[in-house]
Amino acid sequence: MTEQAILAGCINNDAIAQRELYNRYSPKMLSVCYRFAQNREDAEDMLQEGFIRVFTQIGSFRNSGSFEGWIRRIIVHTCINFLKKHKKFNESIDLAYVTDIQVKEDFLPSLMLARQVIECIRLLPVGYRTVLNLYAIEGYSHKEIAQMLDIEESTSRSQCTRAKTMLETILVKKKIIDKPGDVITLTTALH
Repeated sequence: MTEQAILAGCINNDAIAQRELYNRYSPKMLSVCYRFAQNREDAEDMLQEGFIRVFTQIGSFRNSGSFEGWIRRIIVHTCINFLKKHKKFNESIDLAYVTDIQVKEDFLPSLMLARQVIECIRLLPVGYRTVLNLYAIEGYSHKEIAQMLDIEESTSRSQCTRAKTMLETILVKKKIIDKPGDVITLTTALH
């Protein structure tokens, strides 16, 4: 089934097209949810809520960009709303991590490393994890993140910096990188 056929079917509430859309995109979108979630159950809840929004808003897709990108934006916003709704974003954050590391989004050596990095990202406090995911992986600006999370732009910047530092510390402790200052790179493998 082509993407256009799936889209047309979903607009007409066709169950076969909806199932095809879900089967095609849910594995990637679950990995997006998993990066934001505290556990698998939360990730699955985020995914379900996200796809409900996808199906109810499908008529608003205007073919002006990637259909997968449109779905992804809905899923990301659903994850953020889930965290806000369940007050998971307001958990306390350790302010001891204040320095910066270099994170580039160009290259990731292996899928195994990607999985290790994702697991380490999931160890970050929810605020750090959310900002890092939105900035370094999803590509949102600090201004956009501030608007999404109802925080100051400077808070987004400082949480991202702290998240990178804490992530670096975790990666060193788990022997994924050798020493502080090594560059860890994030890519579409994390999508």
